Amino acid sequence: MNMSFLQELFSSITQRDALQRKFGNKNKKGSYDHRDLEAACHELLHSDGEAASIVLASRALDIYQSLGDDDKRAFFDALAKNFSADPDKIDRAYRVYKSDRSNKHLADLFEVTEPLRQEVLRRLNLAQGATYELVRMRQDFLALMKEHKDFESINADFVHLFASWFNRGFLVLKRIDWTTPASILEKIIRYEAVHKIQGWDDLRRRLDNRDRRCFGFFHPAIGDEPLIFVEVALTKGIPDRIQPILAHDHYDIDAPQLADSAAFFGISNCQVGLRGISFGNFLIKQVVQELKYELPNLKNFVTLSPLPMFRSWLEKTYHPDSGLLTPEAQSILAHLDNPNWASNEELANRLNEVIRPLAARYLLKERNGNNQPINPVARFHLGNGAELHRINWLGDVSTNGMKQSAGLMVNYLYVLENIERNNEKYTENGEIVCSPSVRELSKLGRKLFQGELEK
Repeated sequence: MNMSFLQELFSSITQRDALQRKFGNKNKKGSYDHRDLEAACHELLHSDGEAASIVLASRALDIYQSLGDDDKRAFFDALAKNFSADPDKIDRAYRVYKSDRSNKHLADLFEVTEPLRQEVLRRLNLAQGATYELVRMRQDFLALMKEHKDFESINADFVHLFASWFNRGFLVLKRIDWTTPASILEKIIRYEAVHKIQGWDDLRRRLDNRDRRCFGFFHPAIGDEPLIFVEVALTKGIPDRIQPILAHDHYDIDAPQLADSAAFFGISNCQVGLRGISFGNFLIKQVVQELKYELPNLKNFVTLSPLPMFRSWLEKTYHPDSGLLTPEAQSILAHLDNPNWASNEELANRLNEVIRPLAARYLLKERNGNNQPINPVARFHLGNGAELHRINWLGDVSTNGMKQSAGLMVNYLYVLENIERNNEKYTENGEIVCSPSVRELSKLGRKLFQGELEK
């Protein structure tokens, strides 16, 4: 028996208990407010010992979890004002660096320009389970930030730290199947954001080894909470409709080796608190590599993606007061007000001739203030190096699909050897790589606009 090990373990336990009695449970009634949390953060910053810091971090997080929205808002306001970098220290450090541009003085300047709240967040992360608690804290923060422009600096601190803590080198890709623990499967049902999973039978169909695959990213510090997961359908040819994929009784193939295409039909970010922390590119590339290793016959790796927000853009565009479209295009699009238009073949064909060209133009030309596509799904896949490959007519005829996308679905194509090049074109020049068919559709869409001079 290794007595020194047992003695060390006993010493650690007693030391921890002593620290808990000394620093913890100062307010047993739980009647905390933001001032208590701010004081706890100051105390944490001035703590020297690691063991004491762990206890203080745990206590601070407990206080945070007990607060209501008003106190949380006040705490974030305190972080913005009272835990920022000291301007006087920055000025002094800059003057020293300006007179002597040495690496030491540059390091000193970097140190004083870092906001104190970054160190607060680092120290809070010492507590057991703190990483996930901080992700949830940012989820609260993002909801409150909409009302406070001064909170942008705090968000930048969260993003800076999370980008390191959730570096792709720390993430683990796991295959999810019917043998995966039920605790994780329950979360997959809950977090599915694209095509809602209708209970356990529906989930089992989506994990069927015959023609389905599911992969998730996990982080060691968060355990069985998935960060992001992707659902894959194995098919013959590139699919253009989602309803057959979601059907319980439809099988495109009888064995996975017969598939030549893998379609990502559901990609769900599970943690709102990690919004803006990008690891989608890595996920998709790893999934492609996993699938190619298992099934060498696969040739096509594509998405079958929704087109959210397109219907609302379309309705604004063809509104009579907009004056944007030709009278002929406006007249045809007015039939969208007929709830049964999709079941009328002649009417659907006329709408197809207008809507798909406008969708191509929407995806290629409509940009936000950052010169990126206004469509969020397009931003995700194009930013991850995909090609805008095909726009599918009546690809999703569900109520939600018709409401959001006018029934359209989009294939984004991932070619491993082109991903980096496509990403570079997109991020550096705003160039969207697309197939010839989409480019031709966009040209047709241009003709539907009045006075469109673009060539």
